[in-house]
Amino acid sequence: MNDKTAVERDDVVSMIASLGDRSVSEVGDRIDSLQLAWLVNQAEQRYGVEIDLNDGQYARMSTVDGAVEVLREAIAAVPR
Repeated sequence: MNDKTAVERDDVVSMIASLGDRSVSEVGDRIDSLQLAWLVNQAEQRYGVEIDLNDGQYARMSTVDGAVEVLREAIAAVPR
């Protein structure tokens, strides 16, 4: 995607990797609760939005691919 607000898999992996200053190759597919909190915070900063997620959305973010989908939806839903 060319949109600056479009969330890509590489973006999510790089944001997770920045927790603990790891390389992207060290990031697995599963996301734990600490990584999830960090990821949402980083996405809010990166995309300049406040992300308000419900329990179902958080549950879907247990993997990198799930996080990409949820973040895309949540950021697209924020009025510009």
